[in-house]
Amino acid sequence: MHNRCSFAPKILTFGEAMAMFVADNPGDLSAIENFHRRLAGADNNVAIGLSRLGFHVGWLSRVGNDSFGRFIKAALTAEGIDARYIHADAQHPTGLLFKERAQNGADPRVEYFRRGSAASHLTIDDAQDVDFQTLNHLHATGITPALSESACQLSHHLMEQARAHGATISFDPNLRPSLWPSESVMRSTLNELAGRADWVLPGLSEGQLLTGQKTPHDIAGYYLDQGASAVIIKLGPEGSYYRGNLDGQEESFTVAGCHVVEVVDTVGAGDGFAVGVISALLDGRTARQAAQRGNLIGAQAIQVVGDMEGLPNRERLQALEAELYPA
Repeated sequence: MHNRCSFAPKILTFGEAMAMFVADNPGDLSAIENFHRRLAGADNNVAIGLSRLGFHVGWLSRVGNDSFGRFIKAALTAEGIDARYIHADAQHPTGLLFKERAQNGADPRVEYFRRGSAASHLTIDDAQDVDFQTLNHLHATGITPALSESACQLSHHLMEQARAHGATISFDPNLRPSLWPSESVMRSTLNELAGRADWVLPGLSEGQLLTGQKTPHDIAGYYLDQGASAVIIKLGPEGSYYRGNLDGQEESFTVAGCHVVEVVDTVGAGDGFAVGVISALLDGRTARQAAQRGNLIGAQAIQVVGDMEGLPNRERLQALEAELYPA
């Protein structure tokens, strides 16, 4: 087997990673003295999940030339991520966030310190070394274009180039309203980017907000009309809804969610879902199997404290799939 890092990555994700400090105990952050340091960032969660399943994944970003930037690069390299497109920025710091210890499956409160971060200074120039000839798949999120005008231009550029070179593209809107100047700018920008993707992966409430449609069927129809070939909508505990024409003809169906005994931390569930759907489709599985695997990995992600600690390796995934979906 060749050293996979000597070749340019076949899958690329891009965006902002942050050093995350998770409270050791429940309660208001102002009263917490002890925290655990972990890694956060939607697109790098997806990169890690795909890397654990054996894909050769690169991640493009800027980190500060500081201890947190070095931590992020080391953590991603340890996960097998190809780090050739991670740029150290001597002028701007790595972003940070502090997260409450969630209780009873509630969404934990998060405080960000990311304004003016290294990743917010991403530009099209950061993509000049990307080898699009070897690229099979690009995963984009709606967080990166919210960081800054130049990061938004980079999102457009990468999606245009991936499309021009024949790679498939997945897009998770990952709404972060607080990062956008207005809701209307968020909607128009993200819908335009979604129109450049093959596989669109919104949550139900995200899809409703972005498209103005109410039902999963109509939300999916909105993106299929824009050129997507598949729309897979996250329905939370209820599972997911698929509508598209991946398997030769248009079909739609709902796939029930996986039962979870205890929800520990809901953050990262959508990233786990994306890992499941993307990996299954790249493995040549059917649309239904992709939705099932999305539900399965999303359910793994919410049973642990960190954002990506629950993402399985290939062996664990095969065992879980054999247990839940026996042939």
